[in-house]
Amino acid sequence: MDKLITCVPGMETFLRRRDLPSFYRFKELNDPSIQPGATILNTFEDLEGPILLKMRSHFPKIYTIGPLHAHLNSRCTNSFEPSDSSNSVWKVDQSCMTWLDSQPLKSVVYISFGSIVLMTHKEMMEIWHGIVNSRKRFLWVIRPNSVEDNDEKKQIPTELTEGTKDRGYMVEWCPQEQVLVHPAVGGFVTHSGWNSTLESIIAGIPMVCWPHIADQQINSRYVSEVWKIGLDMKDTCDRSIVERVVNDLMENKKDELAKSIDEISQMAKKSVSEGGTSWCNMDELIEDIKSMKLKI
Repeated sequence: MDKLITCVPGMETFLRRRDLPSFYRFKELNDPSIQPGATILNTFEDLEGPILLKMRSHFPKIYTIGPLHAHLNSRCTNSFEPSDSSNSVWKVDQSCMTWLDSQPLKSVVYISFGSIVLMTHKEMMEIWHGIVNSRKRFLWVIRPNSVEDNDEKKQIPTELTEGTKDRGYMVEWCPQEQVLVHPAVGGFVTHSGWNSTLESIIAGIPMVCWPHIADQQINSRYVSEVWKIGLDMKDTCDRSIVERVVNDLMENKKDELAKSIDEISQMAKKSVSEGGTSWCNMDELIEDIKSMKLKI
């Protein structure tokens, strides 16, 4: 699975078999699933320019209109501050924002593995030990039923409960966009879902990636090897590794990651600002949809 795939333009030096999303492993090039009339992508030109150029030789029309979540506020308020509204299917716990208000600048590691990823009790304990052993402040989102073999009767070691009481805060769900732009947050331990990746880019927060399914593996590879805005912990879940990468994120590699994420964050914001590539592509997409309706 670590063999390089050298036939994808622009990815010859780093793309491995294990980085491929399973739902793109087609047997035939003429499969109807990969023959669209137009393609709408939640990305922006400066982020994935080389591969978009190659894609355009195969697909007739591509609209790059991302980061999608940043469009509304950019167009309505000319700002990138997230709104208070939420489209989450989970109940948001706003108490975490009050906790963040009491934490020092860029001192908190935010941990969330999205809305569908599951982990085992052992994996949870390894991550928990690693975070506490790093001695960093942390905000951790653990959804209800997100731990597959969790048993409330299993005893939590004293060092974890004490470490969490001293430096941590746990909630079932939180307003992620607001959390990522909070001044106290300095890093994001994520499952590398594309929405979370783009939200982290807009917020300018470097990442530790722990991918699980679908596109998450290749997203994490890009984060660490191409954009240099995070660290990839793929296929591992060991407390010593978690401790090391969290310390790298918040201390040892903080400056180089911050420089890279700031550059890409500025490009992302420019793309959805008036006159930017995603702004213009969104306008073009709307006009094209209107013209299709008129033809019907």
